[in-house]
Amino acid sequence: MAIMSVDLAFRRWTDLGLAVLERAEPDAPVQCEILTWDDGGNGPGPVPADVLAGRLNHFCNIRDIRVLMIDGPQAWKSRHNGLPHARTSERLLNTAAKTGLPGMVKPITYRGFAEFCVDVYDALCRRGWRRLDTASAPGAGHDRILVESYPCAAWKALGLKSLPSKRRARMSDLAESFAALNAVVPLKVNRPPNHDQLQAIVGGLPGLALEARNYDGARIVGNPPRREDGQWREGFIVLPVRPNTTPGFKWIS
Repeated sequence: MAIMSVDLAFRRWTDLGLAVLERAEPDAPVQCEILTWDDGGNGPGPVPADVLAGRLNHFCNIRDIRVLMIDGPQAWKSRHNGLPHARTSERLLNTAAKTGLPGMVKPITYRGFAEFCVDVYDALCRRGWRRLDTASAPGAGHDRILVESYPCAAWKALGLKSLPSKRRARMSDLAESFAALNAVVPLKVNRPPNHDQLQAIVGGLPGLALEARNYDGARIVGNPPRREDGQWREGFIVLPVRPNTTPGFKWIS
């Protein structure tokens, strides 16, 4: 079964990183179908969260995709997690940006993106998806699961140097990072990935383990999502496990 991975962006449709990943056999290369979406007739400019959620939901329905990996915060911090400014998963992974109580973020410039991301998750949940929790095995039955990824930590989890930021990355950096990733996890791509697409690929790798119920292939970090004061709080971030290492599917909190 295939999974879909999205490197979210909200200013322009062309900034979205979209990839469908599939592996027929455990030792086979990962097939990576890189997608490009235009504005879909909605006009240039900011990406509407509900419109994006609708397109993702429609695409996944057509392709029978039940695991959707999303790089972006799924919820706000719980006021009871003992941390002043971050979700538990963000603190454990030392993420560059922190999602605090509703509407509060660090740095402040992150607020628009954080609110957009939470809106995308909520819009997908209204269409029958649910955030990954501990209630049942990921990918079981007909559940459609939303899984938060974090590409920066995914590179490190695979023992690789993180991809430089989009603003600083050169073509040689993309080629070098893709070659390093391909040496650890063999890939077959339908086109050379750009920065956003490469981030979607590496961030989406643990989704294959979740879909296959390969409990050695993913590391789950943080606390389960829950409702608090009418808002979604906390939520897991899921990372890949480097092949041929000790089993890695476990809850880290």
